[in-house]
Amino acid sequence: MNVRVNGIGMTSPRTRQRMIERLRTQGIRDEAVLAAMFEVPRHLFVDEALSSRAYDDVSLPINYQQTISQPYIVARMIEVLRASGPAGRPVKRVLEIGTGCGYQAAVLSHVFPEVYSMERIQPLYERAKKQLLDLKITNVQVRYADGCAGLPGSAPFDGIIMAAAAPEISDALREQLAVGGRMVLPVGRQEQWLYLVERDAKGFRESRLEPVKFVPLLMGKE
Repeated sequence: MNVRVNGIGMTSPRTRQRMIERLRTQGIRDEAVLAAMFEVPRHLFVDEALSSRAYDDVSLPINYQQTISQPYIVARMIEVLRASGPAGRPVKRVLEIGTGCGYQAAVLSHVFPEVYSMERIQPLYERAKKQLLDLKITNVQVRYADGCAGLPGSAPFDGIIMAAAAPEISDALREQLAVGGRMVLPVGRQEQWLYLVERDAKGFRESRLEPVKFVPLLMGKE
């Protein structure tokens, strides 16, 4: 059931809790991630006509041929980003490539102290920036920029997360990882897989995790 308070759409805690329970059955175990997913009002990041489906486990259109990822994949990618391997370090400083509507950036803001997010489509950038401001989220810096090259001026990052599928893993992004850092991203064209890239003192290690479906990563700004 949806209600409205002060003119702002509010979804009942029960609806959000059902989403969290579903994420648990899908294998999400990180309590910090689950708490962040509960706190962020996903319905505010989609068009009002789609708000009744905001907490379903589906991706939804956000215009400009882009989508908001399904809750499971958002939670899964952030959980993987937070996990630390033998050479891992606490993830504090994160770069997100593909802000979209700003939903994943909002979830990241509840999990990590410092988040940078890049969006190449100006109307989406402006919408996301306003939505994060309206929610009083102050630890996310949103940049209107081509994310393909990352953000070398602010590197290194403890974590990098990408919300669009690259044809291959970028050397430029790899080099922006701190030693002990982790990058989670979809890779591929027709067939896409979620990858984890870890950097240690000896170099990089790649792990293929599970099949996914994302919009393609594109160059340039619009």
